[in-house]
Amino acid sequence: MEDVEVPSYFLCPISLQIMRDPVALPTGITYDREGIERWLSCNKSPTCPVTNQPMPKPVDLTPNHTLRRLIQAWCTANAFRGVERFPTPRPPVDRALLASLIEDARLPHSRLAALKRLKKLVSDSESNKRVVATAASGVVDFLLSVVTSNVENAEQEHEEEALSILHALQLSGDELRLLLDRNHGLFEALTATMRKSNFQSRAYAVLLAKSAVSVSPPDTLLGLPEEFFKEVMKVLRDRVSHQATCAALKVLYAACQWGWNTAKAVEVGAVKVLVELLLDEPEKKESEMMLVLLDNLCRGPKGAAQVVSHAAGVAVVSRSILRVTPGTTERAVRVLHSISRHAATPEVVEDMAQVGVVSKLCLLLSGECERSTRETARDVLRMHSRVWRRSPCVSPPQLKVLSSL
Repeated sequence: MEDVEVPSYFLCPISLQIMRDPVALPTGITYDREGIERWLSCNKSPTCPVTNQPMPKPVDLTPNHTLRRLIQAWCTANAFRGVERFPTPRPPVDRALLASLIEDARLPHSRLAALKRLKKLVSDSESNKRVVATAASGVVDFLLSVVTSNVENAEQEHEEEALSILHALQLSGDELRLLLDRNHGLFEALTATMRKSNFQSRAYAVLLAKSAVSVSPPDTLLGLPEEFFKEVMKVLRDRVSHQATCAALKVLYAACQWGWNTAKAVEVGAVKVLVELLLDEPEKKESEMMLVLLDNLCRGPKGAAQVVSHAAGVAVVSRSILRVTPGTTERAVRVLHSISRHAATPEVVEDMAQVGVVSKLCLLLSGECERSTRETARDVLRMHSRVWRRSPCVSPPQLKVLSSL
């Protein structure tokens, strides 16, 4: 597009781009619908961006049809300059239609068709998502009831459609908290869903669990049953999808901030699953999160023992040092420190020398890394220096480092 002077009242005050779907707030200021909806959804106490006046919930957005027609006419008149005319936007879904759809969905014979239609409406536009998420007709609560009610015998397709819609809505933190307050059986229902064989339903369930865990109070997280951790582990183990794997890692990270939950995760075999995942050389972000979790789980004797009981446990942790990010190096060294404290049998100490732990730790002492990481590496070397000085796997330069400790 050539340098065309755009009338200032055609521009959205938020994005400073031409408005495609201008809507007015109760303050009288007009914005592009996408921009103002994003603004309102990201603020706990919504205000008008220009006037800073507080807005009621839900905020009524009035389409400015006159301005939209003016903008479209201007675009048409300047088409020869490269200005593209945008189509007339679809209006958001009518709340009365939503109420009718929910009534249909309550009937077993019409439930699937109604859920599919609702899914189509949600996927049509961001505006529809916000209308559905905030609808007074209780759409979100109904969708959750499809998942939670009689979950063991629920129609699988109904459950999958409801979960997919809940995921697509991308509920805000406040909306999720209110949903959890009204539905105390959410985690039990998600556990039952993850227990099923359908990969898509399991993926949606762990994605919803990730969102729910992120806003749950400590007492709710501490009450999570061991069965929940077991099913999250299975999602990780089965590699349901890349997105589901990332979500499951975040669920564990959020839930395992407390020792009680850490013990549950260790009990269901989380350490072994994480070692197996690290063997596949995941992406940097996932690798770092896995080592953060492994560090957390290995602070006690049981977790450390599970690492060394895996044939590749020590080796895969050692491999992560100086290879991925400074964060993974720090966590890997801390895992080795936990092993040295809680699970350092003579066989394990010799295995550490054979897989290159000594050489990696010696490199850290002479290289650039965080001071805390260097001190942790020094502690590990000091703990077993007497044994490693006699090991044939240790080179002369490394012997020199060990002798100086």
